[in-house]
Amino acid sequence: MTTSAPTFHDRLLAETRRERDGLIAIPIVQEALAGRVARADYVAFLAQAFHHVRHTVPLLMACGARLPARLEWLRAAVGEYIEEEMGHHEWILDDLAACGADREAMARSAPAEATELMVAYAYDTIARGNPVGFFGMVLVLEGTSVALATRAAEALETSLGLPRNAFTYLRSHGDLDVAHTGFYETLMNRLDDEDDRRAVIHAAKRFYRLYGDVFRTLRDAPAALAEAA
Repeated sequence: MTTSAPTFHDRLLAETRRERDGLIAIPIVQEALAGRVARADYVAFLAQAFHHVRHTVPLLMACGARLPARLEWLRAAVGEYIEEEMGHHEWILDDLAACGADREAMARSAPAEATELMVAYAYDTIARGNPVGFFGMVLVLEGTSVALATRAAEALETSLGLPRNAFTYLRSHGDLDVAHTGFYETLMNRLDDEDDRRAVIHAAKRFYRLYGDVFRTLRDAPAALAEAA
């Protein structure tokens, strides 16, 4: 009986498993999955999600612009991602409003340090490093969403007593990202340049740490955010 050789996507998951497990093990993540976080924690999560999701389309555009001609097929895929991701930060503001937060105040709020650094690293990866590395961030955000978003939404809706329309981002992203994972896997398996592959793995490891820091510091919300909520 023959077995197929591991793909690059298999390698990517294997080489980032420790970092992925480290993120999922963060106490506040486990508490959210068990429905044991406060409304303020959920509002803080949504606020930081807004501050990085609002950069998704600009980051995709920047990535697509910097891809070399040999990766024209990947640029076309970036265009598909852009169409899918348009306006998702507005969903988060709607969820915040459904939680009783001031929508406009949230839109004007500043990101937490961890969120700002994660976004800055994404832009830096594209501008200074190999733009293909941006797909390491895609792995982290979409993979975490598929693994956790729907489960967390169900647990929190029950425990927090919030209306269903306060969970549009979590539920919609969980479902969307399940659909995206097969597309992402196909794209990664088409990468045949070892420098591109190493760039994705390196960035994914960094983004697991950076995104984890967003959760590790989630309860250190600035006073302005607390007032907005």
